[in-house]
Amino acid sequence: MDDSRETQEPVNPKKVIGTRRLKEAMAKPAKLRIFTVANQKGGVGKTTTTVNLAASLAMGGLRTLVIDLDPQGNASTALGVEHRENDGIYEVLMGTTPIEKVVQKVAGFPHLECISSNTALAQAEINLVSMVARELRLKEAIQELVAAKQSAGVGYDYIFIDCPPSLGLLTVNAFAAAQELLIPIQCEYYALEGLTQLLETYSVVKKRLNNDLALSTIILTMFDGRTRLANDVAASVRSHFPNELIDIPIPRAVRVSEAPSYGQTVMTYDPGSPGAIAYLQVAREIAERGKGFDSNVVSINYKKGESA
Repeated sequence: MDDSRETQEPVNPKKVIGTRRLKEAMAKPAKLRIFTVANQKGGVGKTTTTVNLAASLAMGGLRTLVIDLDPQGNASTALGVEHRENDGIYEVLMGTTPIEKVVQKVAGFPHLECISSNTALAQAEINLVSMVARELRLKEAIQELVAAKQSAGVGYDYIFIDCPPSLGLLTVNAFAAAQELLIPIQCEYYALEGLTQLLETYSVVKKRLNNDLALSTIILTMFDGRTRLANDVAASVRSHFPNELIDIPIPRAVRVSEAPSYGQTVMTYDPGSPGAIAYLQVAREIAERGKGFDSNVVSINYKKGESA
């Protein structure tokens, strides 16, 4: 599996029609869960994880929204939504477009929606600097959207925010807006490098901007069980994060990395592939955990200087 950051526009888009629903619906959370999916290290499967978990939960009957906060727009590409000429999350952050106006339906998924990125989002890091409450722009917009959806009787069950591979203002906005932090960790050399910095940013945001934010979920990506290195990384993460880890590794799979080039997630591109099955299992585990999730319970055991 290669991170969808590396994909371009769909080379041969196929229309997604009649996405299958799961025979067994997924557990509905007690309340709305907002995930920030972050890792400042590129190429770890962050965007791929975001879109496939969102698609899986939507297939399980849960109302799900993906916010593409990465200027590269790869989550928008993978979900097959327009993100070149239209207004998106950048205009929302700048206060020029109401957030309700930029929500797009994802084809073939009755319960999945997306707020796209666009090329203008690359300017956000600079333009946000001079704004009042710059770290809370996304949080305020999401609160506005959630209230509107609830008033209309179509409230979300899950919101996923796909972050850029950095720890700048966009990622801080995502941290401030979410309740839960999901970190994809690549099962390769240097997988845990930079994790300490990410957790330091998380701790600062939790202390100063968002006391409700919890590191709730870690997912292993690009796993090749034939290699000692992948198993060593998995064992290290399992040791440091026994409560946060969902111990269902996502295999390195060609079909997962092919899917975005067709403007799809692997859940519709090849739902019977090992990667799709793994993401479906992870999504179901997330849904099961959501029934009794306690945002105040979190353990951060990874200390600076500890090796993989």
